[in-house]
Amino acid sequence: MAEFDDHKEAGALRTIGEVATATGIKTHVLRYWEQQFPQLKPLKRSGGRRYYRPEDVALVERIDDLVNARGYTLKGAKSALNEPADEAAPAAVAPPTDTLNKSDLLIRLKAIRNELKAAMMA
Repeated sequence: MAEFDDHKEAGALRTIGEVATATGIKTHVLRYWEQQFPQLKPLKRSGGRRYYRPEDVALVERIDDLVNARGYTLKGAKSALNEPADEAAPAAVAPPTDTLNKSDLLIRLKAIRNELKAAMMA
């Protein structure tokens, strides 16, 4: 979970700069992800200033985990985010690949299969 040092309440809206600092993801990447992931829709105020809600920050962290920690392509991450919650939930809590047990490996292989399936349909 992102750590914010701005003394705001946990449910407060955050600017793109605050989210970038807390997550370590550059602002241009966050803007790009907004274009690539229709689920990521921070509030936009006058002048196009973005305000991220807590659920937006959680989604950014989920995308970051899929793309940067698990090695998904953007297309594969989109597919993983669109999976029903019961299928996507185990992948969200799976340990790093170097400590996978048999059931975790099966979950990872299913995710790869789904990614390949999505790529073949494109």
